Amino acid sequence: MSDNGPERWTVLINAEEQYGLFPAELPTPGGWHPAGFSGTEEECVAYVDEHWTDMRPLSLRQALADGSAA
Repeated sequence: MSDNGPERWTVLINAEEQYGLFPAELPTPGGWHPAGFSGTEEECVAYVDEHWTDMRPLSLRQALADGSAA
């Protein structure tokens, strides 16, 4: 990492299908896996904006689809 932060980022996704950016040179934290995209911070933000179109966690989307959420 430079003094201004990491130069390369990777996009991560968790079990709830929520996205996050993480410095590419660090090991992936528990509970997350690579979404298959790395780049500059701006490139990664653009990737997330394009792919994370429903901000609701997976469990909520499933509950609403099943009719079990009030």
